[in-house]
Amino acid sequence: MTDVHIIGGGLAGSEAAWQLAEAGVKVRLSEMRGSGEMTPAHQTDGLAELVCSNSFRSDDAEKNAVGLLHQEMRDLNSLIIGQGDKHRLPAGSALAVDRDHFSEGVTKVLCEHPNVDIVRERVDKLPESGLTIVATGPLTAMALAESIGAATGEDSLAFFDAIAPIVYKDSINMNIAWMQSRWDKIGPEGDGKDYINCPMDKARYEAFIQGLLEGEKTDFKEWEKNTPYFEGCMPIEVMASRGSETLRFGPMKPVGLTNAHTGESAYAVVQLRQDNALGTLWNMVGFQTKLKYGAQADLLKTIPGLENAEFARMGGLHRNTFINAPKLLDKQMRLKKAPHIRFAGQITGCEGYVESAAVGLMVGRMVAAEIKGETFTYPPQTTAFGALLSHITGGADARDYQPMNVNFGLFPPFEQRVKKKERKEAYTARARADFVEWHRPLSAKGMQLA
Repeated sequence: MTDVHIIGGGLAGSEAAWQLAEAGVKVRLSEMRGSGEMTPAHQTDGLAELVCSNSFRSDDAEKNAVGLLHQEMRDLNSLIIGQGDKHRLPAGSALAVDRDHFSEGVTKVLCEHPNVDIVRERVDKLPESGLTIVATGPLTAMALAESIGAATGEDSLAFFDAIAPIVYKDSINMNIAWMQSRWDKIGPEGDGKDYINCPMDKARYEAFIQGLLEGEKTDFKEWEKNTPYFEGCMPIEVMASRGSETLRFGPMKPVGLTNAHTGESAYAVVQLRQDNALGTLWNMVGFQTKLKYGAQADLLKTIPGLENAEFARMGGLHRNTFINAPKLLDKQMRLKKAPHIRFAGQITGCEGYVESAAVGLMVGRMVAAEIKGETFTYPPQTTAFGALLSHITGGADARDYQPMNVNFGLFPPFEQRVKKKERKEAYTARARADFVEWHRPLSAKGMQLA
């Protein structure tokens, strides 16, 4: 007997399934991959496969909003962050993971859980009854997307997301490139040398920008035209089109880096971050692109240190779909027109691996509370969880709703003035105190999940 049907085995669906299963709820987890179906971006049928970067971004819980969210998720026994910690790679202060081992770990845990039944099937229509969590992510199959549109009366919103290339380390010329984290910052698993850096002088940089602008791009399909990009995952050629210096203040910024071979600072720097536990694969940080494969290879090999680069994966482009959550969902992520259905993950308009899993975690706990007849207490907006959920369920303007990473701009302002340089620490200190108070057992009042 299944208590809850989860559609989608990505980060959000996997996290929701874990939270429900640990609460004693029987879950049916439907995943399209493995049934003979595949998305344009995935390469395996593993649960929680990471398709873009292998980084969960900053793990600094004292000065960074996403790092704070990491910690709150750890406090709530997150499967995704737990497996991320287990399969962590050196990446300075960031939480980067071996993507294959991470996915294998999540899949193994859920396959072995007695309360989870994983079914490889494509679901084309929203269920008419029964508690359901839709966590199909940004690559929701067209038939289900149309069913969602019919149920909500809203056209699906969409944007493009681009994938960065991955390079074999042994093809990188380390006589030109060098190992260094920006500002020599040392992370939990690193030594201040967690990134490979490829330097560029002004002439090479300007030639590279010209090549980006002139390179042959992937053609758009008719349904993809006039679809906006998400600012947090902008293709490098689109950034370059905004001004010749844009990339030098973005993914190619040279600040905090000194060439170990020359002792000098470069005009621009391309960074690569370790992508697997063996250290054989490295991804090009912030180098999402929609250049055609041949044009990509030719242009990327003009980067000093990558002249003989061999690519395990070229960059790519895929469609992302999300709903107008502030208009369509209530405070507990239920579809207002069909409250037996909840949405979780990136399809709600949150952006990023961590945010997707975090929403899945909360939705899983919301459903568990409903099944147990308990009152779910909404996390305070001063916490990372509360700020993110508040944005999705009403904090954002439904007239122009766009995907959003967790950030301190979503947190309520302080009643008293706080100096700008002290603001991040103040946000996190307030959040930690309020989170602890929220998470404190309230079993006597029946308000807190175990």
